[in-house]
Amino acid sequence: MGAKSGFALKLLQWFIRGVQFCCAALVLAIFSYFLAVLSNRGLSIPTWARAVEGISGIGVIYTILGLLLLCCLAGHPFTSFIAIVLDVCFVGSFIYVAVANRGGASRCRGEVDTVFGTGQAADLINDQHPTFRQVCQMETACLAVSIVAILFFILSAILEVVLVRHRRKEQRFGPSPANDYTSGYARRKGLFGRFRRRKTVETTNADGLPEHTHPDHLRQSYNTETTAVGHEPATYNKYQHDGQVAYPETGTAVTHSQPAGFRY
Repeated sequence: MGAKSGFALKLLQWFIRGVQFCCAALVLAIFSYFLAVLSNRGLSIPTWARAVEGISGIGVIYTILGLLLLCCLAGHPFTSFIAIVLDVCFVGSFIYVAVANRGGASRCRGEVDTVFGTGQAADLINDQHPTFRQVCQMETACLAVSIVAILFFILSAILEVVLVRHRRKEQRFGPSPANDYTSGYARRKGLFGRFRRRKTVETTNADGLPEHTHPDHLRQSYNTETTAVGHEPATYNKYQHDGQVAYPETGTAVTHSQPAGFRY
């Protein structure tokens, strides 16, 4: 049970990191195109555009490392703490990216405000493609994926906490008969399983003394009347021969009158 749940958590975190990578890569690709066009046409590059480019680039590197290290370091307290801190930082960073692309929240009609400046949606930029409408639509895509990235970075931070707790449970409950000698912790058996376990703990007293031995537990051969001298049963009289005193069943001493010989 523990191994399956751990694999499911890792798979979910891998999916979340993959979505984060796609969002950051899309923003990086679009703004790399913007910066290339601005540089080729000799236009001024806004500072916020450079910032968005840097944030998206670092986000791509971080998500790639997260995907690669997820298999061997998932749930480790130190690496998970670093991942949680970075996830929180990227939440704030992509909020900045979303705010920077707020021009894409419009319908991209009429007069629009873009990274290339303000102009009519149908006009070309310096008489060359792209048009202001196309640039506005690209900023709309950046705004949308930025919001998705914010949500998934929050989910990633929460899931890191869950992975750490799951790893600690696996270390606390090792292989045992309760989990068929597999990694992870034993499966809970519901209300009846808890009641049965509690009843077993209450009825078992580890500090109690062992039960005393009863007389009927002793072997009869150890009894005093069996091993005492002079109390042999009549069927086990010693060998007697002529001239010795015999003790018959009546307990009276008599002298043999028979000739020499042996009998019981």
